[in-house]
Amino acid sequence: MQSPLIELKNLSYAYPRRGKVLDQANFRLQRGEKIALTGDNGAGKTTLFHLLTGLLKKQQGEVIAFGQCCEQESDFVPMRARIGLLFQDPDDQLFCPTVLEDVAFGPLNLGKSREQAMQIARDTLTRLGMSGFEERITHQLSGGEKRMVTLAAVLAMEPEVLLLDEPSNALDQKARQRLIDTLQTLPQAMIIISHEPDFLSQICNRHIRLEAGKLLEERSCENARPAVAAG
Repeated sequence: MQSPLIELKNLSYAYPRRGKVLDQANFRLQRGEKIALTGDNGAGKTTLFHLLTGLLKKQQGEVIAFGQCCEQESDFVPMRARIGLLFQDPDDQLFCPTVLEDVAFGPLNLGKSREQAMQIARDTLTRLGMSGFEERITHQLSGGEKRMVTLAAVLAMEPEVLLLDEPSNALDQKARQRLIDTLQTLPQAMIIISHEPDFLSQICNRHIRLEAGKLLEERSCENARPAVAAG
């Protein structure tokens, strides 16, 4: 079996007042997997994404990405270039004046020339049905438009892994279907947080549930086992 792209070993994290949201959780993400991550509100799903990318510092356990154990901020920096994180709130991710500049920002940071970055941005927007939005002002977009632009910004970086936090939020039916069609054809491994079972069922080939601090593989509604055992 190939080494996992991401592996968590006995990962734990607690908030001062909220208590533990992860309690020695274990998990592996293999190449090509598209995983649905579900759980109750406040279960810690977004927290897990932030721990995976080093935005929060783990309190116990190991985060291993692409074979590298990530302990310090310096370990996470190169890893973030290979993992695309879509935030739950698009306003946390949009900071350039225009749509084209926002989508081109990632490729520029990865060393592309300005001309290359702008072309990647245009191609990505076209792929997501956002052609014509290039010169739109980002803070004037609707919630659904912001969501698609942030997704374009993530995809333009061509990451090896996608972490998508509620990607279908605020999308109308047409944009939602375009998102589904896009995610179905992408080669990247991905983990998707969503409260929409129908949306997840059209994309994902594994289902992990975060419950009582553990990541459980959903074999059926009645039977779950630790996610590390699957894959």
